[in-house]
Amino acid sequence: MTAAFAVTVALRRSLSLTPASAVRGTLTVPGDKSISHRYVMLGGAASGTTAITNLAPGADVASTVACIAALGARIDPQGPNALAIAGLGAAGFRQPGAPLDAGNSGTTLRLLSGLVASQPIRVSLVGDESLSRRPMQRIIDPLSAMGARITSANGCSPLVIEGGALQAIDWHVPVASAQVKSAILLAGLGARGTTIVREPLLTRDHTERAFPAFGLRVRTEGTISSVDGGQTPVAPAGTLAVPGDPSSAAVWAAAAAALPGSRVRIEGVLLNPHRLGFLRALERMGARINSEITGETGGEPIGSLDIVHDDHLPTVIEAEEVPSLIDELPVLAARAALGGALEVSGAGELRVKESDRITALVTGLRQMGVPADERPDGFVVDGRVRPTGGEVDAAGDHRLVMAFALVALGATGPTTITGAHAVGVSYPSFEQDLARLVP
Repeated sequence: MTAAFAVTVALRRSLSLTPASAVRGTLTVPGDKSISHRYVMLGGAASGTTAITNLAPGADVASTVACIAALGARIDPQGPNALAIAGLGAAGFRQPGAPLDAGNSGTTLRLLSGLVASQPIRVSLVGDESLSRRPMQRIIDPLSAMGARITSANGCSPLVIEGGALQAIDWHVPVASAQVKSAILLAGLGARGTTIVREPLLTRDHTERAFPAFGLRVRTEGTISSVDGGQTPVAPAGTLAVPGDPSSAAVWAAAAAALPGSRVRIEGVLLNPHRLGFLRALERMGARINSEITGETGGEPIGSLDIVHDDHLPTVIEAEEVPSLIDELPVLAARAALGGALEVSGAGELRVKESDRITALVTGLRQMGVPADERPDGFVVDGRVRPTGGEVDAAGDHRLVMAFALVALGATGPTTITGAHAVGVSYPSFEQDLARLVP
């Protein structure tokens, strides 16, 4: 069952690239990871059968699928990246026979913690070495305040959650995080009373958009979201089609923006305004971009992007902009490395991703001949000198594989990226799509 959804593309441990004059073409990108996680989790908790197509094909969502199956939901593959999930509804999740393995996926671990916290079961949640270093106290504190009993390894996974009756809370999230917000809202579905989450900055709203698709009531007003307890998801009547992932699209958008003579069109991509900060940044860096909404699925707008190179301009990204482009900062740095300059602050959250993305990014850029400096909560990239290429380590981080590949396209010499297999976490077909766009 879960093997049918596992990543099947053979990914090499290193990727060798030569410079390119431009990127051109039209393509679609894999389904969005953030939405895929939420649809699978809500489908597993729902009454009825949820049909989902265009699920993100990478290892992260495969981890969520495996965890939901281990909790008792029946999952039937329906073709490539498509599933039918017979949810457990009011009966609730079953006691798993073994720890739930989130792999490298922080979204799986954090959101699933909220989902199981109201269930009368004992669940152990584990992850790989990288995930086991990432901070989980940010979900442990609110879920514990609601009444869940949680033990951890010094605020990191493994987590052991003894769920049960929860009490609603009014929680101020100290660090803007859609994962923390979502974990609390998911727990709030099974809590007594109304759960309120207050954020310091607006973050992704995929959970709030997915709730109505599953018959759940949620209220949002600015940075405040709330949900009433006692609600059980209901499977949607129709099929949920996951839109294309804008974080994957950002790589090709940045490549087109960086290389003169480039033109790329991306179709069927998610155009949620909370995920398009990278487009606004690319425009300030000199790109010409046209976006067109052509439809909607599950409350999410979808459409097309057309990106053309126009200029190289210096750009500054500050804290209030970071939540809307946190995952795209590495490819924006790569864009700046090929012309112009970029200064980023207020992005300390990058240090607790799959790698310390600030240190690993700056180190890698320097290895490729790019002037770059590290700051406590950001970095500076100077693109006035063309990169040389060379050998660079992606530090086991899928976002860095894609960023360094972009820099390699504009370098003066060949590049070898070690640890390139990490790209399979989110984009198993990355190398094939790259080959399609390079003339």
